[in-house]
Amino acid sequence: MKKQAMIKKSFQAAFPYTIPIFAGFWFLGLTYGIYMNVSGFPFLYPMVMSFIIYGGSLEFVAVSLLLGAFNPLQAFIMTLMIQARHLFYGIAMLDKYKGTGWKKPYLIFGMCDESFSINYTATIPKEVDSGWFMFFVTVLNHFYWVFGATLGGLLGSFIRFNTEGLEFVMTAMFVVIFLEQWLKEDKHHSAFIGIVSSILCLILWGPDHFMIPTMLLILFLLTLLRKPLEQTGGLSTS
Repeated sequence: MKKQAMIKKSFQAAFPYTIPIFAGFWFLGLTYGIYMNVSGFPFLYPMVMSFIIYGGSLEFVAVSLLLGAFNPLQAFIMTLMIQARHLFYGIAMLDKYKGTGWKKPYLIFGMCDESFSINYTATIPKEVDSGWFMFFVTVLNHFYWVFGATLGGLLGSFIRFNTEGLEFVMTAMFVVIFLEQWLKEDKHHSAFIGIVSSILCLILWGPDHFMIPTMLLILFLLTLLRKPLEQTGGLSTS
C-alpha cells in the first residue's frame, strides 16, 4: 500500500470516531470563546490559548487567573490539580505510542481526555496504521476545540444567551463512551473497579478533591490485580 493511500485510509478510519467529539467541543469551545469575550478578551486570546494550552477546563480557570493578581505558584498548583490525570493517561499510552516516530511529541501534547479515550479503546483495523490513526484522532479533536473557541470569541460580541449547564455536554459524551466500552467487554471487572473507586473517593474527599485519589486508587488496584484480571479476561490489554 502506498504511503498516501495508507494515510488516507487512516484518516477515513479515524474521522468517524471524532464526530461525537466535534459535537461536544463545538458547544463547549463556543461557550469558552464567548466567556473569554464577555470577560474582556479579544478573540485572539481564546484562539491562541485553545491552540497552545489545549486544556479544556483549565482554560476556563485560566480566565480568572488572568483577571486576578499575578500569582505563578497558585497557577502552577491549580494547573497540576486540574490536569494531574494526564500523568495516568501518559502511563497507559506508553506502549501504544511506541514506534510513532515524529508524531509522538504531538500525540503527547494533544492527549486530551477525548483523544485518550478514543486512541486507547478504539479497535483499529489491521490494514490501518495505528500511528497515523492516533495522529488524525488527535489533530481532528485539537482542530475542533480551536475552531469552536475561536468562533465563540468572534461571536461573543454579537450574541447573548444563557450558557449555564452547557458544559454537561462533555459529561454526557463520556457516559456514552463508557457505555460503548462496557458493551464491547464480556466481563466488566475493570469498569467496576473504576466505579467503586470513584464513589469511595468522592465520599472521602468530596467533589472538589476526589479526582487524584481516585486515579491513584484505580492505578493501584489494576496493578495489584492485573494478572488475575488478564487470566479471567476482565482486563483489556489491547
